[in-house]
Amino acid sequence: MQFGIFTVGDVTTDPTTGRAPSEHERIKAMLAIAQKAEEVGLDVFATGEHHNPPFVPSSPTTMLGYIAARTENLILSTSTTLITTNDPVKIAEDFAMLQHVADGRVDVMMGRGNTGPVYPWFGKDIRDGIDLAIENYALLRRLWDEEVVTWKGKFRTPLQSFTSTPRPLDGVAPFVWHGSIRSPEIAEQAAYYGDGFFHNNIFWPTSHTEQMVNLYRQRYAHYGHGTPEQAIVGLGGQVFMNRNSQDAVREFRPYFDNAPVYGHGPSLEEFTTQTPLTVGSPQQVIERTLSFRDYAGDYQRQLFLVDHAGLPLKTVLEQLDLLGEEVVPVLRKEFANLRPAGVPDAPTHSARVAAAQEAPKGETQG
Repeated sequence: MQFGIFTVGDVTTDPTTGRAPSEHERIKAMLAIAQKAEEVGLDVFATGEHHNPPFVPSSPTTMLGYIAARTENLILSTSTTLITTNDPVKIAEDFAMLQHVADGRVDVMMGRGNTGPVYPWFGKDIRDGIDLAIENYALLRRLWDEEVVTWKGKFRTPLQSFTSTPRPLDGVAPFVWHGSIRSPEIAEQAAYYGDGFFHNNIFWPTSHTEQMVNLYRQRYAHYGHGTPEQAIVGLGGQVFMNRNSQDAVREFRPYFDNAPVYGHGPSLEEFTTQTPLTVGSPQQVIERTLSFRDYAGDYQRQLFLVDHAGLPLKTVLEQLDLLGEEVVPVLRKEFANLRPAGVPDAPTHSARVAAAQEAPKGETQG
């Protein structure tokens, strides 16, 4: 099982000081956070993609390429790549290039995003969101799987005998996760291709996450990729820790109360009861995270959000120390002990290359 962090790259005023970082400071902080993630032994760093204030990660492959040069083991991922408004040709080439730069330590999460105005900014219509996701991803898969592509669709100009360059490293494209909070069509798409499904598991009650994950698992089996238990699932989570749980609540409350995404709404206590947000001691985070298995089954990737709402870099790095030293080692052991035989490991480039070499001729890896 893989453990890591994901960031949305927000520039938010620290409510305890009244100061917001500059864009430059926030970008540099994200780079420091990624390098710290490797230092403390995490497996994955994932960044979102946004094209509007107050967010800064508009070019994920630029950021991940920089991190690739300064890390050795960290898997570099997106927590959203906008399959709807990015050109599939550019996605194919950018992430294949990143694969080569990072020696295969790359995967990608497709999503539609949650910012409606982004569609016209890139010449698209939000009413076509699902259709764009389906058509663009179908083309992307062909661009990675086939060396010469002739294609015609609804939303972009046709391609005639086109070859995307560079080709995927070792002939195996980056592993793809499909991220969705609320769209069953995206769970269906992930299942159809035998790709991974990621639910951010932050703002919604566990009953909703359970429904989405179960739909994906059932359809994964329906399409003949394996049993429901063999489907590749990732979950998010949101934590704030202190060795003393009361101190954690006290320190995090002003950030929660003023956060743009949920401030001035339900109380911190209501939100931690109704959603997977965990504010407390490392042991409480361990226990809460282990409980995700109760409604999502045995899964392959757990990512935590730790760097939002104006939290200063020093505090975020302290959160990573607690994750790496006290939380993740216990979770690795406990999840491994609980996992039945037959549940697949989290995907890695080397494992997928080996599987591709063993597969009968003509089959490709999802």
